[in-house]
Order: sequence, then structure tokens, then C-alpha cells
Amino acid sequence: MFTTETYQRRRQNLVQQLETGLILLPGNTDSPFNSVGNCYRFRQDSSFLYFCGLDQSGLVVVLDIDSGREILFGEEQSLDDVIWSGSQPSLRDRAKRIGIIETAPISGLDRLLSASISAGRAVHYLPTCRAENKVTLGHLLGKSLSVVDNDISLVMTMAVVALRSIKGDEEIVELDAAADLGYKLHTTAMGMAREGVFEWQIAGELEGVAARAGRVLSFPPIVATHGEILHNHQHDQQLKKGDLLLVDSGVESCLHYASDHTRTIPVGGKFSSRQRDVYRVVLSAMERAKGLIRPGISYLDVHLAACRILVEGLQSLGLMQGDIDQAITAGAHALFMPHGLGHHLGLDVHDMEDLGEDYVGYDSKIKRSPQFGLSSLRLGRELQEGFVLTVEPGIYFIPKLIEQWKNESRNAEFINYARLNEYLDFGGIRLEDDILVTQDGNRLLGRPIPLQVDEVERRTGEGQPVWS
Repeated sequence: MFTTETYQRRRQNLVQQLETGLILLPGNTDSPFNSVGNCYRFRQDSSFLYFCGLDQSGLVVVLDIDSGREILFGEEQSLDDVIWSGSQPSLRDRAKRIGIIETAPISGLDRLLSASISAGRAVHYLPTCRAENKVTLGHLLGKSLSVVDNDISLVMTMAVVALRSIKGDEEIVELDAAADLGYKLHTTAMGMAREGVFEWQIAGELEGVAARAGRVLSFPPIVATHGEILHNHQHDQQLKKGDLLLVDSGVESCLHYASDHTRTIPVGGKFSSRQRDVYRVVLSAMERAKGLIRPGISYLDVHLAACRILVEGLQSLGLMQGDIDQAITAGAHALFMPHGLGHHLGLDVHDMEDLGEDYVGYDSKIKRSPQFGLSSLRLGRELQEGFVLTVEPGIYFIPKLIEQWKNESRNAEFINYARLNEYLDFGGIRLEDDILVTQDGNRLLGRPIPLQVDEVERRTGEGQPVWS
């Protein structure tokens, strides 16, 4: 955990941005896997972690904006709990660790909220993606599930987004640590990328790398020779010489801050000339984006600048044609990159996405575009010092998407569909790094993972099998 003062300061900053009422900060509870006593691995709610830091199930914090009162609600361990789970700190000791004096059993939360609602006091709470949390909120607040969603506190949501978007020095230490272990993940995958290996063997070893460091992956890994499937979790293909292996994976730090990197690896250790050409286009787009990132520039503009590099490169390969600016305005490049350039990174791999992407990635000045491809840009707003984000351009050849666009003659003035027939079995290439926006530019988080063509080829297939 961070210092007691860190959590006190964060809660004070939140309270100061709201006028009156109660702030309700529920943590997560255990979620059964296939029986009440057999649960999924516990993961605390990220906003609860940010403001309270306590990484245990069944806790709720209430902040009284008007009186300054802070209460930690939870249950003390029973003897049965101790027998099955071991002795844990008391509720009062947990509260003291984060600078809260007052504690109460969960049963008192219902009474407090009922009395406050009856008195006409506002109860501020955040959106939640967990069904069980919505049910609990509905019970506590006397609302149906649809009303729970509609009555979230927008002012609280925007306040939390503003606070969590700017990473403090203590958070950057954690993010660097996660990115450092990301280096180990991806160099391990490179070393294993040999003919005959199955995707699941590499995916399993990534889990092992994290576990041996006392960590967990920050999201289910993408380890795929079919890299044109953007979120491919199947892991059932056997690697063949000449394949491209796309590995998108990250790890959590000890305090749950995430890394998120992607590398595309030539199985057998050498890119073909065609693979190398496409790889270098993606790499050039990444380098262009990194060169632009600084406070004051919008990430929408960075995205579009990277797309321009992609179009220029695809034209050099004979796959696109025509005026570059017109092609980008028409969204023709989205056939090859139907996603955005990146997203916020922090306590969540898509940081704060559960609070609402448009609140996190956009603002009153920059709104999300409805255009295919551009609509998937998760972060478009102006960058600020302290933002942490991903840069992840890609080029993909998705046969069904190509077929549909070709049949519709969509953007035919910009796309050479006849030449595209030669690339239908190509797959996809994505590259991704984690970047901190600094006062005068940006810097890479963590140890640099091999990225240049010769570096990647040199590291590919050099590892020894670690399975029996």
C-alpha cells in the first residue's frame, strides 16, 4: 500500500469537488466460480483501491461531504473465517491504515443510507460493470437496476476521472515496475516462438512469468498466429515457420497498476520480405506517434498523424492510392486499422473504462467520431502531464471485412482491392508500448522491449522449452 497520507489526500481531493451529500465507495465482493465457497480470484474495485487502498472483499467506505465524517463498513472475522482463511487484521486496524477513524458493520450501512435518503440528501456513486454490485446498490438505495445505472453521479464520475487521470509519482513507480516485468513477458514469448510450439504453451508460460514474480496478468493474454483477430484468445494453433505471432499481454504491479505491450514475432526467426515491409510501416507509425506526444496535443491528432504514416506506407506497397488526406477523411485506412491508437493506462488496463469511455477519453472540446474505426479510438482528448497511455498502431488483413468493403466498392478510389487479394492470408501486425506524458514530452515506461526488426529476429526462438 501507499502511505496513509496518500489515501487521505485523495479522499480530501474528491470531497472538495462535490458540494453536498454522501459519497458511496463500495469495494468488490467475492464472486462464486461454481459454488459459494469456490470463487474467482478476487480483484478489488479500482476506484476503491485508488481512494482506500484496502485489498479485501466486502468493504464499503462512506464519506460525508458536509460533516467530513469518514466510515469504513465491513464485517469482523468469525472463527470459521479464521479456520478457512487465516487470521486477518481487524476492521479498525484496516481503517487506521488508511486514516479512517470510524468503523461499523455492514448492517449499519443500510440504516445510514435509508436515513440520508429520507432526509433528502444526495448519495453520490460511480458506474459499475459488475452485476452483483448493481444488485447491491439497488438494494441499498431502493432502486431498480435500470434506475441504478441512470442515477450515477456525473459530478462524482467526472471528479474521479480528473483525479485518476493524472498519475502521481508513487503511481509511476508502480507503472514502471509493471512495464519492467512486461519486458520479461515479451522476451519470453519471443524466445519460445519456434515451429511446433502451440499458442497455449506460450500463453501458459506468460502466466508463469507473472506468477513466479508474485504477480498476475493484467488481462487474458492474446497469443495468436491469427493476429487479424484483434482480441484473439483461442490459443489453439500450432506455430509454423513463416507465421507471424502476435502477443498482446501485460502484468499488474503489486498494487495492481497495469502494463500493456504488444509485439509481433516471426516464427522461425526471420521476417519474410513482405512481413518486414508491413512491420516497418507499423513501426514508423508508432515512432511518429511517440514523437508527437506531449502536453497540449490531442490524442485524436496523434492518432490521425499515425494513420497518415500508415496510408503512406500502404501506398508504397501498392495497397492504397489517391490523395492521402482525402483517404484519411473518408476513413479508408480503417480497413487496415479498425481500432484507435491507444487508451489510458493505470489501475485498469483500459483505465477507468468502467466509468464511461466518453467521460475518460473525451471532453467538451473533443467528441467521439461515429466513423468506423475512428469511433473505436478510446482516447481523443488533449493530453496532460501525468497521463499514462498506450501507443498501439497496427495493420490487419481481415478477409471478411475486405470482402464486404470490396463488394460495396467502399473507398475504391483509395484501396487497391486487386492487390489486396495477395494479402488475405497475411494476418496482422500490432506494436504497443506504454508511455508517460511528461512536462515537455514523454518517456517510455519500463525497460525497452525489442522492437526493431533485427532485435526481434535476434531474440526469436532463442529460449529453451520450459515445459515437460
